[in-house]
Amino acid sequence: MAKGLKIKSFDLQVAKNNEEHHTKEFSSKKLILRRGQSFYVILKFLTPIDRFLPNLKKVAFIAQTGEQPSPTNRTQVKFSVSSLGDRKGWSAEVEESDDESWTISVTTPPDAIIGHYSLLLQVSGRKPRLLGHFTLLFNPWVPEDAVFLNNEAQRREYVLNQNGIIYLGTSNCLQEVPWDFGQFEWDVIDLSLSLLNVDTQVEEWGNPLHVARVLGALLHLLKEKRVLPTLQTQEGALPTKRRGSVPILRQWLTGQGRPVYASQAWVLAAVTCTVLRGLGIPARVITTFASAQGTGGSLLVDEYYNEEGLQNGEGQTGKIWVFQTSTECWMAQPTLAPDYGGWQVLHVAVPHEGGVLEACELVPVRAVKEGTLELAPAVADLFASVNASCVVWKSCEDGTLELTSYNTKYIGNNISTKGVGSDRCEDITQNYKYPEGSPEEKEVLRRVQERMEHGKDNSICPPILEVVDPLYLFLEAPCSLSLGGDTMLSVTLVNPSDQEKSVQLAIGVQAVYYDGVFAAELWRKKLYLTLSANLVKRITTSLSSSYFGQSPPTNSFLRITAMATHSESSLSCFAQEDIPICRPQLVIQMPETTQQYQPLTVLVSIQNSLDEPLKDCVISIFGRGLIYRERSYRLDPVWPGNILRTKFQFTPTHVGLHRLTVEMDCNMFQNLTSYRNVMVVAPELPA
Repeated sequence: MAKGLKIKSFDLQVAKNNEEHHTKEFSSKKLILRRGQSFYVILKFLTPIDRFLPNLKKVAFIAQTGEQPSPTNRTQVKFSVSSLGDRKGWSAEVEESDDESWTISVTTPPDAIIGHYSLLLQVSGRKPRLLGHFTLLFNPWVPEDAVFLNNEAQRREYVLNQNGIIYLGTSNCLQEVPWDFGQFEWDVIDLSLSLLNVDTQVEEWGNPLHVARVLGALLHLLKEKRVLPTLQTQEGALPTKRRGSVPILRQWLTGQGRPVYASQAWVLAAVTCTVLRGLGIPARVITTFASAQGTGGSLLVDEYYNEEGLQNGEGQTGKIWVFQTSTECWMAQPTLAPDYGGWQVLHVAVPHEGGVLEACELVPVRAVKEGTLELAPAVADLFASVNASCVVWKSCEDGTLELTSYNTKYIGNNISTKGVGSDRCEDITQNYKYPEGSPEEKEVLRRVQERMEHGKDNSICPPILEVVDPLYLFLEAPCSLSLGGDTMLSVTLVNPSDQEKSVQLAIGVQAVYYDGVFAAELWRKKLYLTLSANLVKRITTSLSSSYFGQSPPTNSFLRITAMATHSESSLSCFAQEDIPICRPQLVIQMPETTQQYQPLTVLVSIQNSLDEPLKDCVISIFGRGLIYRERSYRLDPVWPGNILRTKFQFTPTHVGLHRLTVEMDCNMFQNLTSYRNVMVVAPELPA
């Protein structure tokens, strides 16, 4: 009888199971599993078990999770050990046996609730015995799981890769920010599941759609609690390092440690990506360059400029952000048409009376591209963010508003993310919109317009301009301006008429933050010109940081505007360009391949292109698998025109592709980063 069956020991086979479940990076001691996939355990008995084989059904496992496990909400399940196994749900099958042990294959269902589990063994109805614990995650390797991703390279990139790149800057000047997602850090799973514990609908934790919405909303709320200073309040303070998600996640959830100056939207997108990847949901950070935000779904955004061509911050309907970051996650949408599965945008709005969950929606990228506004309220916001038009108004001194020539500032002109298996940028704009001017785009806009007109919202077409005496203006600006440097910009005026024109030209430079918020007025210039009939006139001027009345605030952009008005018409011509301020380049020289346990020498250099010395220079180097802990070095000042060169040596400890990140702080800038990848190979064995 199974009554006398006694267990001697129990082996969870952690190393073998974690290897097969793609979780070995999490831990070598804790059992981390992905659902819908078998794992193996070994039972050893005190006495021979031959006589107990006919009574296997009296030996059962109990798996339970949560504070109050219950079969009714699927947080507790009991399943017998058999020689066949039931693959429809939780099952246990004897794979191998001898006189003293069983090797048992345990299979979890592909829709099982994720979380921390206890595994118990019950024999003949006796009191269950605790065998151990394991953590169950989503599984993009199993076709039956809703997060299944049918591409191994993409699974490795969007689930397993901890080395990210986030793109900032402008569409004409992408700026790479190396980012450590760190989803395999020892406490990320615990932190993520503790955050999820706020949600009481534990029975829904098997649904990745529900889990992603809850986590997206809760992370947004943590950020909005302003446990971190905002971008505007951090000026003058030493910024804490923003090298990766995990320190920020710990700060948000524990409130311990030093302050983290990282409340920008792109940091929230990165932290959300870390949590999703850690729980097994494929995720990535995307950046939309020139994004319409806060429009309420309207496809028109108003911007206001004074007669000097400088932006007025009052009375705007929505804003055009220089860039905006979002988190995409991959999963099926079983309640929608099959085309709506795949990449979903986590769209977080202000919480309503419905609660936290209603504050976050998962919007299919396909729905944004097709303009399927009826699918969810957030579709209209996302559609507007990449398709809106910008109308520019001139605020006159007498308080009146005058329409300028229609500004064709192209919204959503570039949507980028890190490429799969490389550090190259991948343009995914085609996922969100059809090519400009294509028949498909026109059809989508027609359907959106019909729906808006049906809803009595006609805010899709810009005002119609009747130009009697035209004047044309074109602005040519550099793609960037070096910190402390100078460049050239030009304005071209075209008088196509047969009559001479008296023209007032105003050129201005302002500093704005990435979210379109005014930061500082830097420089302005006004010219009075006479344009002969049928004349094309090009005005070139030098743009130098030495002209600015003050230094542009950290992390701001230069907004260059040009406004031309001629006396015969109240219609002003307008053009605008946003450009980033580029800091000196940190150069890393190192081999592409090196051997494990062999010293590796790295040369780091930087040229001081500024007019002032770089003082209080500190260089930090760090890299998982390369350096045990971060190293920092204080260096001598770098005088204008000179090049700082310094060498570092360390010994790589782990085989594989790793990233070395180098960061420099000084009196002129903070958080200047650069990175290089190196393949660490196993040492050659002696012949």
